[in-house]
Amino acid sequence: MTSSSIPSTTPHHGQLLRVGDIARATGKTVRAIHLYEELGLLHPVTRSSGGFRLYDPSAVDRVRWIDSLHSLGFSLQEMREVLQNWWSAEHGHSAMTSLRELFVRKLDETRDLIRRHQQLESELQEGLRYLETCENCAAPGPVHECVNCAQDHGTQTLPPLVAGIKTSPETVRKGQRPAFVRVEDISPSS
Repeated sequence: MTSSSIPSTTPHHGQLLRVGDIARATGKTVRAIHLYEELGLLHPVTRSSGGFRLYDPSAVDRVRWIDSLHSLGFSLQEMREVLQNWWSAEHGHSAMTSLRELFVRKLDETRDLIRRHQQLESELQEGLRYLETCENCAAPGPVHECVNCAQDHGTQTLPPLVAGIKTSPETVRKGQRPAFVRVEDISPSS
């Protein structure tokens, strides 16, 4: 098969595309393309004589834009609002202000998510350091003995992620205070 006979997944410039063509070119499902249209994120330019939706080749770029924003944490509703605000704005300045406000909000959300992931990373590392000492357990026995482990784990406090697992069901049933530490109670400096 020569390169000229290999079917292209990228549409030719100027050629109108059907939903399936866009789906193949972008890796999206036909249902996703229809959803984008229902939400006003994508518009066919016309319909064929058979009633099929036909799109301009730029629709492939629009679907890739939608996918990019979605992977960055933008909801389809937020994208819809961006487009509605953009095209309904009387002046470019107000359209840009609205878009800038959305980007600032998303940047704040992203930074907060990064902080939470860094906290989780720290807690996982702390838990792993604790659990690595279990490899050389001086008194290996049944799992219920791990709750009151006397092994030196190099820390005076039980890491929160380990504490949640080591909480004995009997302790909870007896109404005693479990060893579990709620993540909400952990200060960011711990």
